[in-house]
This record gives sequence, structure tokens and C-alpha cells, in this order.
Amino acid sequence: QEMPPSLPATINIREPRWDQSTFQGRAKHFFMVTDPRNLLLSGATLEEARRVVEDYRAGTVPPGLTEDQLWRAKYIYDSAFHPDTGEKMLLVGRMSAQVPMNMTITGCMLTFYRTTPAVLFWQWVNQSFNAIVNYTNRSGDAPITPSQLGTAYVSATTGAVVTALGLKSLTKHLPAIIGRYVPFAAVAAANCINIPLMRQRELKLGIPVTDENGNRLGESTAAAQKAIFQVVVSRIGMAAPAMAIPPVIMNALEKRAFLKRYPYLNAPLQVGLVGLCLVFATPLCCALFPQKSSMAVSRLEPEVQARIREKDPQLETVYFNKGL
Repeated sequence: QEMPPSLPATINIREPRWDQSTFQGRAKHFFMVTDPRNLLLSGATLEEARRVVEDYRAGTVPPGLTEDQLWRAKYIYDSAFHPDTGEKMLLVGRMSAQVPMNMTITGCMLTFYRTTPAVLFWQWVNQSFNAIVNYTNRSGDAPITPSQLGTAYVSATTGAVVTALGLKSLTKHLPAIIGRYVPFAAVAAANCINIPLMRQRELKLGIPVTDENGNRLGESTAAAQKAIFQVVVSRIGMAAPAMAIPPVIMNALEKRAFLKRYPYLNAPLQVGLVGLCLVFATPLCCALFPQKSSMAVSRLEPEVQARIREKDPQLETVYFNKGL
């Protein structure tokens, strides 16, 4: 019996499997990246995937490896190892942990929004989780110092709590449904504080910009601003359906006899609804902007423009990794 022909060593597994210039291609890619089932994979499976990917990149193709197996290995590898440093990421910080973690935290934020201690506690839990995610998925090889991490974390938590409690006191005289939206406003405010602070080093020093072949041309703060703005928008978008749709449903359900009879079902129902929204919202909002974002050379800072023009006067567009 004949061996199947071995794979060509020319498949570019540094890039996603699907065309990233289309929303559909990005969505397929992020459905793979955020698949919560990746959390259940054993250490041995992760190491095996890493071996396949590293061998393949080095030009050794294991006999009998199919293209589907190769892509499967790449997505397992990407789900657990940092793209720039190659180190294994903290479990809770991985993209595949986003849905189960956010589902639990958001469900609880939406359930326990009536008392001040509960608001404080769940906003704090949420920001602690965010800090871990932002640290784990930081862009590039720029290390974040512990003091910067601390500042961002404290500021975002304070911002979220102040927003939540401030709005909570304002909504006392408004219809009950409006009170349910306080957690969302707090999360949105915190994202606007947290992400820029977490990535302040990139705002000060810039992020690497490359030509389309990945050759590094320099660092740009204009690119960093664009990257961080896109991330803030997609993070708020990610939280929106999960925090906007369940309150309406829960508000209707709480008026029915059923929930009055079984009040302990409130939290599990809330968490389930949030989970349902997040399974779709997380990958779809990650897909709003290409991971490998681009901008015109003419929009970069003058000194970076000048350096690029020296190297390559014809170049119109630069690319950068926006981070997640």
C-alpha cells in the first residue's frame, strides 16, 4: 500500500488558514482561536502540536501528516503559546478561556448588581481577569513592568467601580431595567482606561511596523494609537451583546411566576444566556479589525515617515500586529 504523498513544505502556517482581508475569514479564524474546548487539551497534546509546528517551520514534514492535521496543530499551538515570545501562556489568560471566564464573571455582574459590596466585588474580579488577559496577550516583545501593570490594574478597577457606583446611585429613581445596564457602562469605561494604560509603553515608544513581507521598518506611536483604539472598540463590542441582551430577557422572566418560585435559578440562567451571547460575540468582535492591521505611511509620525522613505521611497502602506 502506498504512503499518501507528503505535504509540501510551503504552506504558510505563520498566517491564519482563512483570508484575513475578509470579515468571514477573520470570523472563522477567531472561532478556532476562542474555542473553549482548547482548554481541555492535555500538556502532551500541546507539546505534540508545538513539535509538529516547529518541525514544519524548520522544513521537516512528518510522513503521513495531512493538511488538516497541520492546521489543527497550528491552532492548538496558537491557542496556548505566545506568538512573539513562544512561551506557554497562563491558562486563564488564553483566548480559549475568554468565553467560560467572561460568561461566569459577566453573569454574576448582571445577577448581583443590587448591593454595593456585590458591585465592588464583581467589578474587581472582572478587572483582575482583564489584567491577566491583557498581560498574557500583550503585543510584541515589549515587556510590561510590574509597576505599569499595577497602575493599569488599580486605575481600571477604580474607574469601573466609580462608574458603577455613580450610575447605580443615579438610577435609583429610574425604571428597574435601566439599573441592569449599569454593569455594562462600568465595563465599557474600564476598558477605555485599562487597555491604554496596560499598553502605555506602546503609546510612548511605539509598536513595530513592517512592510507586507514582515520586514521591520521601525516603531510608530501613531500605529500604537490606532491598534489600541481598535482593541478598545472590539472589547466593548464583545461585552455589549452579553450585557445588553440577557437583562431584557431576565427582566421579562422575573415577572413570571416561574422565577419567583425558583429564585436560585436566576444566576445559572443569567450565566447561560451570557455564555450563549459570548460564544458568538467574542470571535465576531475579535474579527472586526484584521489582526495584522495596516495604515498609510503618510499617517505615521514625520520622523518615522522620513526613516521609511529613506529605506523604501515607494512604500505606501505599513503593517502592525494590533494585539488582542
